[in-house]
Amino acid sequence: MHILGISAFYHDSAACLIEDGEIIAAAQEERFTRKKNDASFPKYSIQFCVKQSGIDPAEIRSVVFYEKPILKFERILETYFSFAPKGFSSFAKSMPIWAKEKFFQKTLLANELAGTLGSYIDWRSKLLFSSHHLSHGASAFFPSPYDDAAILTLDGVGEWATTSLAMGNKNRITTLKEIHFPHSLGLLYSAFTYYTGFKVNSGEYKLMGLAPYGRPKYKALIEENLINVAGDGSFHINMEYFDFATGLKMTNRKFERLFGGPARPYDFPPTQREMDIAASVQTVIEDVILKLAQDARSTTGSKNLCLAGGVALNCVANGRILREKIFDNVWVQPAAGDAGGALGAALAVWHMHFKGERSSDNKSDRMQGSLLGPAFSDLEIEEELRALGARYERLNDAALFDRVASALAEGKVVGWHQGRMEFGPRALGNRSILADPRDPDMQSQLNMKIKYRESFRPFAPSVLEEDAGEWFDTVRDSPYMGLVDTVAENKRCRVADEPGQRVKDLTEIGSEIPAVTHVDFTSRLQTVSADHNPRFHALISAFKSKTEVGLIVNTSFNVRGEPIVCTPKEAFNCFMSTDMDLLAINNFLVMKQNRTA
Repeated sequence: MHILGISAFYHDSAACLIEDGEIIAAAQEERFTRKKNDASFPKYSIQFCVKQSGIDPAEIRSVVFYEKPILKFERILETYFSFAPKGFSSFAKSMPIWAKEKFFQKTLLANELAGTLGSYIDWRSKLLFSSHHLSHGASAFFPSPYDDAAILTLDGVGEWATTSLAMGNKNRITTLKEIHFPHSLGLLYSAFTYYTGFKVNSGEYKLMGLAPYGRPKYKALIEENLINVAGDGSFHINMEYFDFATGLKMTNRKFERLFGGPARPYDFPPTQREMDIAASVQTVIEDVILKLAQDARSTTGSKNLCLAGGVALNCVANGRILREKIFDNVWVQPAAGDAGGALGAALAVWHMHFKGERSSDNKSDRMQGSLLGPAFSDLEIEEELRALGARYERLNDAALFDRVASALAEGKVVGWHQGRMEFGPRALGNRSILADPRDPDMQSQLNMKIKYRESFRPFAPSVLEEDAGEWFDTVRDSPYMGLVDTVAENKRCRVADEPGQRVKDLTEIGSEIPAVTHVDFTSRLQTVSADHNPRFHALISAFKSKTEVGLIVNTSFNVRGEPIVCTPKEAFNCFMSTDMDLLAINNFLVMKQNRTA
């Protein structure tokens, strides 16, 4: 049985196709349209999924949307009434649009499907709707390695829920607790994202990266004025300081008075004030999440935790849950945001509506390394390279790994485009930019000359799974970059700089792998196994044979403001427009010299 899952119309639209509970394909729409966080109907993602499966669209049994539009409309309507007359102008402008889209969304979806896959099929009869947090929870639990698990879903807001605790057992999920809008950790974090000068729904990870440069000097101010937290982690947001409930903006003048001034203008350099604010809200969020995790353990009794929702991309908080040993095992859905809702919606219908059975071995997940997107044949690649006038040579595996590993060891930066594209926001070794982690100048070089992004942004290490214990304190299994850990003490060269210094004074970090060591000696690591990604594992092993270091710098194959590359052409164009030195597309090694005639 084939089931198509769809998420759309808010941000980061995506599609996923499963067959009898097994994931066939999944992709975000932004990778095809090249519009960052594209919220439109995922036409191209759907077409890719169906093409990958090789089925006729008529064979799709059900199409599942990741949330319930009428309940979402109800929440928006009730919220406006609760805050009236505040926000009336926003209400008056948006309600006709909301009413048209939400009341008639089944018709809208059926029409879009007809235009995408064919009008000869009665798509309306195939449509089903999951709830937003069930979609998130299902995306976390059903692909996880566990027979049973506590499931924490943390995000901005779905229909009503912003935080939920559920229990997963075999092919069932039971919701146990919920916190409702406007009380939301995701929206609280987004408010500070906005206030510190980053874009909401895309800049939250920048706020997390900025936090280690500051001190949490505003922590008490936040806890005393903005959020009230109970012993079990349940919380209440003081809406006197926020305007997001009425659709105006994230924070208001009372918020600005509390923190001593207006929001930082977008793209102005962050000051020490923004660093301290980032450190403060990050600490507050972590403390709340830890309490929620402790309550989840005591409520469910499970030793396993699954995480999803946009807040689950806060890998620093995830790492704290693991280090404090609240659960024996922690598994984070790699597409934890709304894109993953497409996957969860499809799996929820298969397991809970059609009663599809589920097996697990408590060791291996079902995400296939999250390598679920398009791949390109050697013939397609060579035809594209010729059309682009690229200078290249074709190598066998052994020669390719040796050449690329040698280039990395010499300090060169390599674009790495291999096999199927990743599903989710992280580059996991198939659409990656790679570099030598030993180079103390590499972090600034990558930020300024390759990625064209803020100088404070850290980079992630991809480490051989069998070598993780040599380089990091706690994490041994993090295939999807969902956890932050500290660099092992014996790999540090000196005491860390004191927090609170200017960003420009903290560009060199005292460890054997400075390019992937943040200012607080942490790293958002990916463990690479030969089972999940044998080619990436082989490349890192080749690098280790030359350097005795079994890890490399791994950052996403894109520049600032653009989605991760999908096609060989996009990889080549990105390569040629930056200071990358080499490009490997499957077994084709592309040089930087002038193109052929």
